[in-house]
Amino acid sequence: MSAEKRVLLGMLTPSSNTVLEPVTTAILQDLDPVSAHFSRFRVTEISLSETALGQFDDRPLLTAAELLADANVDVIAWNGTSAGWLGFERDVHLCDRIQSVTGIPATTSVLALNELFQQQHITRFGLVTPYTADVQSKIVQNYGQAGFDCIAERHLDLSVNFAFSEVTADSITQQVRAVAAAEPQVITTFCTNLRAAPLVADLEAHIGIPIYDTISVVVWKSLILAGADPSQVKGWGQLFTTEAP
Repeated sequence: MSAEKRVLLGMLTPSSNTVLEPVTTAILQDLDPVSAHFSRFRVTEISLSETALGQFDDRPLLTAAELLADANVDVIAWNGTSAGWLGFERDVHLCDRIQSVTGIPATTSVLALNELFQQQHITRFGLVTPYTADVQSKIVQNYGQAGFDCIAERHLDLSVNFAFSEVTADSITQQVRAVAAAEPQVITTFCTNLRAAPLVADLEAHIGIPIYDTISVVVWKSLILAGADPSQVKGWGQLFTTEAP
């Protein structure tokens, strides 16, 4: 008898990120035979400085993607939110290049989130991040230009990527509850080094608003692209009950 075919999800990971790998693995822990595999490239600072923006040039990401392709993964996902401030077209172009170079379908946290916004007819959303005010402003501007109105936001004015991973659950909860007071259609916890995803199910139960975390959304879309059923994921929020497009 042949073994059940494994589902291998490839994730491109910022080098200083310590949250997305354990959280992604935890989301998938009950999905046998699904597993996540990670390839890093250097990211240490999130700001609008020339040096920080240069971290997201395509070449390091493509090199990391090529290493994932060696593992015969079913999908390659950029598990990061840089297109939020750099512009969504950056991720569209990146996915095209990854697929061209590796032959493997590609997605990103931001493109998955935007697809969900479109699918769920979201026009008014809340935004929670650890970022600086100028980065936050660019994210709000880019979403506004795409037809998504950020009606409430909270940010922590942090720029060191590693520091995002040390933001406490209480701090994240306070941010989400503050944004929820404006009654957006959905709230996004927008950073893949923010330990928000494990809080989502309980927060949704208390505030009555769906929360789309950017680690969770890329897992959702990666499972779909790999031919797996996201509804197999239990206990991680309403997102995983959302029907595939």
